[in-house]
Amino acid sequence: MSASLVRDCPACATKNRVPAKHLHEVGKCGKCKAALPALSAPVDVDQAMFDGLVNEAQVPILVDFWAAWCGPCLAAAPHVKSLATELAGKALVIKVDSDKNPQLAARYNVRGIPNFLVLKGGKVVSQHAGMADPREMRRWVDEAQR
Repeated sequence: MSASLVRDCPACATKNRVPAKHLHEVGKCGKCKAALPALSAPVDVDQAMFDGLVNEAQVPILVDFWAAWCGPCLAAAPHVKSLATELAGKALVIKVDSDKNPQLAARYNVRGIPNFLVLKGGKVVSQHAGMADPREMRRWVDEAQR
């Protein structure tokens, strides 16, 4: 079964299931046919959703490994959110709570948070531990798009 995300239509609030490979595209609501914009917000994921998105996404993915108790993670969150908006249609931004998904953090050798990965085609393009400014995060994704 392919990964998908349920998104609310901005016009009629109908829930629409959007396959991972189409999250970066503008779609149509199944009920009212209004435009469903490309995903423009970070998505909190568990391991199953992570694996599905990574395997099916057609664009680079910026992954933010974080935890609720981590001050630098909380400081980075607004930047990650604004970057998701800026990159809508060009990349996906996902968040992984490393406390709730320790196996996933271990898979990518995350030893400190925040920790950022950029994935493309299921492969790690770059990995960065520690706080970073939004311009730097954007540069990582831009490099993955080349």
